[in-house]
Amino acid sequence: MKKMQKKSTISRRKFLGVSALTGAAFTVAPGFAVSGLGHVAPSDKLNIACIGAGGIGLRNLNMITGQNIVALCDVDLDYAAKAFQAYPDARVYTDYRVMLDKQKDIDAVLIATPDHTHAVTGMAAIKAGKHVYIEKPLAHSVYETRMLTEAAKEYKVATQMGTQGNSSESVRRICEWIWDGAIGEIREVHAWTNRPIWPQGLERPEETMKIPETLDWDLWLGPAPSRPYHSAYHPWNWRAWWDFGTGALGDMGCHILDPLFQALKLKQPVSIQGSSSQVNTESAPVASRIRYEFPARENLPGLAMPPLTLYWYDGGLMPDRPDDLEDGEQMGDGNGGVLFIGAKGKISCGLFGDNYLMFPGKVRENYTEPQPSIRRVPDGTQGHWNDWVRACKESPENRIEASANFEYAGPLSESVVMGNLAIRLQELQKILQWDGVNMRITNLTDNDEVRVVSSDKFTVVNGDPRFDTTYVTIPAKASAEEWIKPVYREGWSL
Repeated sequence: MKKMQKKSTISRRKFLGVSALTGAAFTVAPGFAVSGLGHVAPSDKLNIACIGAGGIGLRNLNMITGQNIVALCDVDLDYAAKAFQAYPDARVYTDYRVMLDKQKDIDAVLIATPDHTHAVTGMAAIKAGKHVYIEKPLAHSVYETRMLTEAAKEYKVATQMGTQGNSSESVRRICEWIWDGAIGEIREVHAWTNRPIWPQGLERPEETMKIPETLDWDLWLGPAPSRPYHSAYHPWNWRAWWDFGTGALGDMGCHILDPLFQALKLKQPVSIQGSSSQVNTESAPVASRIRYEFPARENLPGLAMPPLTLYWYDGGLMPDRPDDLEDGEQMGDGNGGVLFIGAKGKISCGLFGDNYLMFPGKVRENYTEPQPSIRRVPDGTQGHWNDWVRACKESPENRIEASANFEYAGPLSESVVMGNLAIRLQELQKILQWDGVNMRITNLTDNDEVRVVSSDKFTVVNGDPRFDTTYVTIPAKASAEEWIKPVYREGWSL
């Protein structure tokens, strides 16, 4: 008899994600734990370096326990000052290349730079034989992401993308429900975020600013095209700009989409189409909507994996509220969420898979949960960093990879950053067909052109509105190829 036919003894509160399974039989203890007490033998500590030690870099370092933080690298000595104070024994660098060349005792590297320098720093670390942890998205472009994924496999290093929700108990329970057939086969999913919470839809600043004395602006630019320094880019505000960030989709897509990529075993989509608020040459839009189509995957023992349509929303946009969601119940959470629509019912969840709910009530009440089947990460979301440390200490032949290792995280990150192609090419008025193996849009021609806003000014003169919008026309195919595989400025390469 199928479990779906059995009466559930699980309270509704548990279905809301308030409690958690122990999953003890599926937890792998870190190899560096001594006598089960979590102590670390001095000879078994990992020597970790951080590139991009300010801001998020410091937050990541603080999540790692019992290891040696031996080197800190940041192009802005003032921005990273708190990290230097927190880890006074670490050697300090401005240029990551100098650090990797001079300091040979480094075992692993944590990277938390802006998106546009993830690939060059990550590749340098991998080629130096270092294990790597890279913040999401894995890289700024599809090609860079693919190269990192392949290099990690070639060099057999332990890897992890900075999607800490990937290690959560919540995501594992959602996967186990779906694989157990709790809501039947799934052909449609909706995902959304409240981001951006920073300015987007911006034009390049016209004024120039003096470069702070503590900042090496040329190193901050890295492989990106040269431009004058402005505080609109650094610190922190780089996410909005096409040359440096990947917008709201790139910032939150890897977090929000992770539960559905895990549960539905997704790789690359076969097509994308997008719409958004105004797009310009410099910055991601204020709000967007993207439709992805994924092919059928290999069926699971108790669940078919048919073709899937995924809708993404950002900038405050959301899917319609389902009619069978009980009044007063929140769909997702304040950061965004996912809505799985199955043949028998639905599941919604928020960031990191939390605040999960199966509905309608009759589906939830008549369902009995399966036994845990997925390896649990010690401390769940909070253990994401230390699970990478564990993997770093295991031999490639016997290693249990961290769950957001690049083999999994690569296709997820590729799908996220390629969604911006749909936004930037939406004026073509066509569904973009995607060849994931060869990383190209197959239905663009040499004659296709896109008209993009370069400047949009609005003033009121003597009570009359004046609109002054200018455009540039760009070749769609050549532009898409460069967005997929960026051309680095002289002196930079993978």
